[in-house]
Amino acid sequence: MSKRSKTFAPVVATANDLATGTVVFRTPDGRWSADLATAEIATTPAEADALRLRADADVAADRVVDLALVPVVRDGAFVRPTALRELIRASGPTITLPIDAPRIGRAARPTP
Repeated sequence: MSKRSKTFAPVVATANDLATGTVVFRTPDGRWSADLATAEIATTPAEADALRLRADADVAADRVVDLALVPVVRDGAFVRPTALRELIRASGPTITLPIDAPRIGRAARPTP
């Protein structure tokens, strides 16, 4: 059993969608969404434990992988992860992915 710190920060469940690799967050209705604003936020240790159990069931069902509970802060209606790594994950790639890049090379060249 892991030790808890004396202060508890609200957390959300995040993972990667098994089919697409997209970073997703568990919503209150049990879906996984790429939108952090729709995530279920656990505000107590008991809520976090329950959220983890529900999210673990989705891992077991091969819906998502790499599950983690990450601390978040609220600023009005805005929610953001406290850790820079998770902020980057929630914001999307910091580079253009090959699938998004314009095609170059032989296949993209017009035929003379």
